[in-house]
Amino acid sequence: MTIDFDAIHKALSNPVRRDILTWLKSPEQYFAQQDYPLELGVCAGLIDQRIGLSQSTVSAHLATLIKAQLLQAKRVGQWSFFSRNEPVIQAFLEHIHQDL
Repeated sequence: MTIDFDAIHKALSNPVRRDILTWLKSPEQYFAQQDYPLELGVCAGLIDQRIGLSQSTVSAHLATLIKAQLLQAKRVGQWSFFSRNEPVIQAFLEHIHQDL
């Protein structure tokens, strides 16, 4: 697995994207009202509601996190669900710990 650490740094430079990652770390705390099992991830619509920004802005933030491999997306019918990519997050944390 090749990880673009620069893309991760860029993605983490925005507080909204850091909030998304924090919320998805404990989805049962922040998205308990979701009708679908949280094992699928969190529905994009609930992330939109929590952030309170336009859908297009939230989509751009999610796309940046996916490009940096910090999030994974899963389509189920018409819905998109998002979850953290824990192996990449762990590799990034180890990289920071070792290199800085």
